[in-house]
Amino acid sequence: MGEFKVHRIRFFNHMPSAIRVMAFNSHTERLVVARADGAVEIFNFADNYYQEKVIPGRDGKAVEALCWVGRRLFSAGLDGEITEYDLENLRPRNSMEAYGGPIWTISSNSQGTLLAAGCEDGTVKMFEVLEDRIQFQRNLSRQKGRIISLSWHPTGSQIAAGMLDMIKIFDAETGHATHRLLVERGLQRTSNSQEVVVWSVAFLSDHTIISGDSAGKVQIWDGITGTLVRTHLLTKWDVLVLAVSPDESSVIAGTSEGTVVQFQFISSTVDQQDKQWVRTRTFKSHSHDVRALVHTDTAVVSGGVDTQLVVRPLLDKVEKNTQESAMRKIIFPHRNLVSCAKKAGLLLFQFSDHLELWRLGESDGNGETRAHTRLTSNLRVGRFGEDNICCSALSPCGGWLAYATVSSVRLYRLQLDNNITPLVPLSRLQVSKLPKELNSVHQLSFSSDSSKLFASSILSSVIVASVKELECKYLHTFKPPSGEQPVHLLSPSEDGNWLATANTGGEIHVFDLHCSVPVCGSCPTAVSIHPFSCSLVSVHADQQIFEFSLKQKEFTAWSRKLQKQGMHPLWLQRDAPITRVTFNPNNPTHILLHDTSMFCIVDQILPLPEEKTRFYNQSVLQSLSLGERLRNSHAFKVYRNFQNLLCVDLMEDHSLVVVERPLLDIVSQLPAPVQQKKFAT
Repeated sequence: MGEFKVHRIRFFNHMPSAIRVMAFNSHTERLVVARADGAVEIFNFADNYYQEKVIPGRDGKAVEALCWVGRRLFSAGLDGEITEYDLENLRPRNSMEAYGGPIWTISSNSQGTLLAAGCEDGTVKMFEVLEDRIQFQRNLSRQKGRIISLSWHPTGSQIAAGMLDMIKIFDAETGHATHRLLVERGLQRTSNSQEVVVWSVAFLSDHTIISGDSAGKVQIWDGITGTLVRTHLLTKWDVLVLAVSPDESSVIAGTSEGTVVQFQFISSTVDQQDKQWVRTRTFKSHSHDVRALVHTDTAVVSGGVDTQLVVRPLLDKVEKNTQESAMRKIIFPHRNLVSCAKKAGLLLFQFSDHLELWRLGESDGNGETRAHTRLTSNLRVGRFGEDNICCSALSPCGGWLAYATVSSVRLYRLQLDNNITPLVPLSRLQVSKLPKELNSVHQLSFSSDSSKLFASSILSSVIVASVKELECKYLHTFKPPSGEQPVHLLSPSEDGNWLATANTGGEIHVFDLHCSVPVCGSCPTAVSIHPFSCSLVSVHADQQIFEFSLKQKEFTAWSRKLQKQGMHPLWLQRDAPITRVTFNPNNPTHILLHDTSMFCIVDQILPLPEEKTRFYNQSVLQSLSLGERLRNSHAFKVYRNFQNLLCVDLMEDHSLVVVERPLLDIVSQLPAPVQQKKFAT
């Protein structure tokens, strides 16, 4: 397989943001997650839980509530505005002031015609959902305390509102409160005078109301008579969130102790006449507060302060020993946050509010590697404005740096004297005049000769601009024959003749030849053009690998053989997508790829692994005898001696760059679990 000089880098201090709230669209099987930095992420549960879209956040625009209305997505926060998102252009479409102070919760009726917002001033504001906007309709009867949580009855005739010390039931037609349900103050509190916050309510079809509160209780109410049926004391701290299964037979509750508790509506007798809500399971998947929950038909999805998105299957609802029965933990984004200047030995690390540029260390004569040298402090590039950075790129020569937010693109000319050690300060000059076409982009990439900048724009189009000295000039726009979804992958060829793009609709287009690769049904997670064979290698969310000849405009013989034989079951069972594909210039038959937990070299000369072949980790294979190694040798050489891989790439000197982020660092940076503040923002 050959040997590489490896730069193993562990100083990319990327800290994922805490999960604040989630919402699931059962019709499209999309989960939307909002984080504490305001970012909104959309995961495709039908495509191996792939994170297909990310809408960057903005300072002062933290999301407190999310809501799907059909295929439209709305959010609200403590700034008092309701925002609808443009899911094709990955930006807010429009925002509307509710004029009720901070908004704590939003919820839509099952018909998708009305949107309710619970506000600080004690009003539930009703908005009519129109084709292109929402329009204020009226207020429900105003209350004395803030509205913390909302839940519609499935018929849309009533709405339950959680408040301080009580739950109000409103008639959606008249707007008047019909019942007031008083919540008991802390059974476990040191003082009974402390107010109880009803963090979450659920309104079921049979008019049962379920509430979770700051006194650690889950309570069952009769919504017709307004009486308390049963109290379950879960914790001495807070029950922060509730979620109901689609058939309303199960409810889950998330606590500030990091646990998720399941309740099921079951009977203790054979005749099924005395059904009641019984606590059945407790899951411990988080180290800190569980702030968000979703209950699908087959799984419990949870997220919170520890930044992890956990998909825990309910084994009584799925077939065992299948991919659907495996628990998933999604920590890092399914996209690249590291750019490599292969010719200059530079690395660019992307954070939400700034960029960091680093230079690789150099080896001395004894094979010892000096500590990686960080460039001087003026290489920390801070963003302009309040919008978070959505994408960035570093040119292969190290002379250009570009990044984009939702509202603008910035381009810098970098100058560095590589002959001086230690490094001299970097000269960074901003290109002030950019083409007007570079105003709304999703991804950035430079050509291999660093003379062109590619930027994905609306309707799957790609803008091409030339960069020279301190000038950036618009050249042309590539427009695909089809596609409206945002382009999330850009891959120019080494010879500069082709540019491959992939969008979240699963389409791959190759420009200049202007051909399209057949849609494979699953979203591409990484694409790259081979520098010698001019073939396009794509890896998809379902873990399938394809190789498409750009000259012949058909799948290669190796790709057809791979699809005919099928991928190894252990390869398909991996729960993290491949995020980067590259090639070994010393051996054109080697394809290098990685996800967040493993690095793999695919040797196209060796035989493909069959279903019964042992899929050894290379470290295990090394311990076997020579004969055993030869018998178990196959095309997929997997290395698992890494943790949380964010980047694996080959530099021009054929050294291998490996960027990791240890999980222990993430947990250690979080605060110790504490009792939930009454109204923490």
